[in-house]
Amino acid sequence: MEKGVLVQYGVALSVSLITVTMGVTSGWATPIATKLKANQTSIDITEDQLGWVFGMPPIGFTIGSLVTGFFPDQIGRKKTLLSTAAPFFCGMVLAITAKQGWMLCIMTLLWGFGTGMASTVLMTYIAEIADKSLRATLSVITRVGFNLGTFLMMLCGPFILYETLNYTIFALPIFIFFGCLWIPESPYYFLKEGHVQRARRELIKLRNNPEVVEAELETIKAGVNKDMQRSSTPKELFTGPQYRKAIIIAAGLKVAQILTGALAIQQYLGTIIGESKSDIKPSTAMVIFGAVKFVVSITSTVLADRVGRRPLLVYSFFGNGISLASVGTYFSLQNVVHVNDNILKIFGFIPLTGIVVSNVVSTLGFNSIIGIIQAEIFPLNVRNVAMVSLNIFGGFLGFSVSKGFQMVKNSFGISSAFWTFTVISILSALFSYFFVPETKGKSLEEIQCILAGKVSSEISEVNVDLVQPKDVEMKELVNGEELDKPKS
Repeated sequence: MEKGVLVQYGVALSVSLITVTMGVTSGWATPIATKLKANQTSIDITEDQLGWVFGMPPIGFTIGSLVTGFFPDQIGRKKTLLSTAAPFFCGMVLAITAKQGWMLCIMTLLWGFGTGMASTVLMTYIAEIADKSLRATLSVITRVGFNLGTFLMMLCGPFILYETLNYTIFALPIFIFFGCLWIPESPYYFLKEGHVQRARRELIKLRNNPEVVEAELETIKAGVNKDMQRSSTPKELFTGPQYRKAIIIAAGLKVAQILTGALAIQQYLGTIIGESKSDIKPSTAMVIFGAVKFVVSITSTVLADRVGRRPLLVYSFFGNGISLASVGTYFSLQNVVHVNDNILKIFGFIPLTGIVVSNVVSTLGFNSIIGIIQAEIFPLNVRNVAMVSLNIFGGFLGFSVSKGFQMVKNSFGISSAFWTFTVISILSALFSYFFVPETKGKSLEEIQCILAGKVSSEISEVNVDLVQPKDVEMKELVNGEELDKPKS
């Protein structure tokens, strides 16, 4: 394996320390809720406050995305990633010192804030530093980190003391900061700022092939210059007709990812298994859920850049719908048809099996690749604004699903929630088939041509055109004589 490829994998593993922390904090409430309800902690918390412990992360996520919005373009992708350690660390301090329910609400708000910060820039960073043949694989590696964090929380959370658990995860933000100190800055960021030599140095670290670096640098530089001729404001994003298709695709995939129910099912897994009246303990179900998700996410790294993005989306959404339909059918028989409990108990394995199969297909498919698709389809000038907007939109949807699941369950029965997730999954498969382009093996510049409706011959012409030195400045770049020219 070439050294440049190893460096890119090393970068992905380093930034995965952030996603491991995101997974741990995301999964924290699932096993801890049972301890809080059973008074196994020293925390004084009400049922309403416990609901807000679940509901605060999406709010923090939205605020973190909004506050961090312009950091990646102002201070760079790397420094923004390093700064995510701060809110996670503050949340860890509260986890150890909290005595009241409202303190836990602030804690999960801070963790959501950190997750929003990381999500604003992480996929953009991966998309910009990765070779086009590795982009999806490196993205999935970061997702594996998230699933590892969730699994560790599901594995350990139900079985160790509340205080011990919080002390165990305390050091994670420190690992983030020191583990990511060495990673290169995005060449796209330096080129946007006019620092060509710095961009060249970072690209050499990432590719370790001077000949490839010069050709790629020319292409990126021409693309950056073209993109940055336009504004980088939210108004530009939402009023520019050239971004409309990307907005529809990204927003549609965000709706699909969240409203298919993965977040709500994970948060309320113990409650769901308890209501199924099966012989499986909620703590056992949590371990199975987390273990399967982690193992399958490792497998998904093999598929990411070998199977097209669109087939993975279509088949995984469809498979997710079928799996959740089996769970919806079980609860309909239990709560609507009122089948005898003794008969239904024979099929008590169905809810957990359906949820685990849903977990498998979503992890292999849409949950692993949606993030990188969203980062791929926007041009550089509005890429960061688009990520912020998507995170805010996703935070609103996440909060709605987290709070709405319990409301739907109480008002219409738990089966209604699963049938809703099923319908949205099938509609998402159709949306992916008809609207999402294939981006596998395409450079970021080629993807923009596809979204603009250019055919293959036109894309080839654009690529040749981009790498032709058209003026003195580009000729100097080829000869390695270009000096950094900070953006005025």
